[in-house]
Amino acid sequence: MSTKRSARQTPPRRANSPGRPDSPAQPNSAARPATAARRSAEQRSAAPLIYLRQLPSWLPPVVLIALMVTGLAVRGWAGAVALCAVAAFLGWLAFVSWPALTVRGRLGRAVAIAFLLGLAVFEATR
Repeated sequence: MSTKRSARQTPPRRANSPGRPDSPAQPNSAARPATAARRSAEQRSAAPLIYLRQLPSWLPPVVLIALMVTGLAVRGWAGAVALCAVAAFLGWLAFVSWPALTVRGRLGRAVAIAFLLGLAVFEATR
């Protein structure tokens, strides 16, 4: 068995053609160009995303799970704030990834965020 890289190379990806906006590489490549506000938000999000990428891979999910458990276990405003923090984080990630998502992905993220905000309202009124 040879360990040469040339033997294990995969064929190059085919570039998206203008007539194929539904290509898996870029689902919404025919979308409108980014507005100045969107470009600005993406640039402001770059530093926090790089910071998150440098953290241990297990840390962000553990923090989100801890906030979810806190939000569900603690009654009142403290639980609602914890759930809103999770919803805000997921909303931010959804905003940053929105142009690359399919309609199904967008719907799933919107439903998850709405569900978390509904739970937060429920916790605040308990």
